[in-house]
Amino acid sequence: MNFTKLESVGNDFILVEASGQQRDWPQIARAICHRHLGVGGDGLLLLLPSSAADFGMRLLNSDGSEAEACGNGLRCLVKYAIDKGLADARAKEITVETLAGIRKAKLIKEAGKVTKIQVAMGQPEFGAKSIPVAIEPGKGDLVDITLIADYPVTVDGKELRLSFVSMGNPHAIYFWGRPLSDFPLSRLGPAVEQHKLFPNRVNFEVAHVISRKEIGVRVWERGVGETLGCGSGACAVAVCAQLLGYADSRVDIKLPGGILEVEWDRVGEVLLSGPAETVFSGEWPDRGFY
Repeated sequence: MNFTKLESVGNDFILVEASGQQRDWPQIARAICHRHLGVGGDGLLLLLPSSAADFGMRLLNSDGSEAEACGNGLRCLVKYAIDKGLADARAKEITVETLAGIRKAKLIKEAGKVTKIQVAMGQPEFGAKSIPVAIEPGKGDLVDITLIADYPVTVDGKELRLSFVSMGNPHAIYFWGRPLSDFPLSRLGPAVEQHKLFPNRVNFEVAHVISRKEIGVRVWERGVGETLGCGSGACAVAVCAQLLGYADSRVDIKLPGGILEVEWDRVGEVLLSGPAETVFSGEWPDRGFY
């Protein structure tokens, strides 16, 4: 099975052209994403045909679970399609069908060459049922267009005041007033992800507001663990920060692996821009369990 490894701000994926292939993809994801016994990656990207868009995309996390949305994976998939000649580099826009809906990728060019890919990540959702989050009745679930913010959640004896948003997948954000390196993410991350409040588990972001144009973020990604970057998480943080009055409509999200740019006008879709790079290609051997 041929594959290509790509990454965006350290968020790395193994991409496979999966059209016509019938395999145990969750099992393959667990094996191929293993950091020591496999290729190593945060997730397995499947490039598929689509009758509704230019391409289809599935993303399986390193634990074999499937994610609804992934901004970094989406940009990596579009880069791969352009580099391999599967998509017309002269086009201004490419569409990709995901579990969270059809996403549009805008190709930003200089001297005729694609230098940046900006993806529309959909409109954020704030309703408890949409995220989903099982909050207590009457504590923020009455109006679906209002951000549920500063909601107290206790994990491992520590109370966190969280904000909730869906970017096609669930996010819980904690704004931390101290250096991000001081936050015990490896200890509290799994507890938040699997808290009973989140029936589908949750992606957990810890954010430190540097200025109205810059926010530092660490991410505990559902089904993966701590990652160097997360596109949907960057969007979730930017949306919450703007609604809470911490940030402007355009903000740089500083992740351990690099910087992602997020824009939102409070009306339309959230726009995500950032790098996407090919690391290497190879061949994964059949091992008798597919």
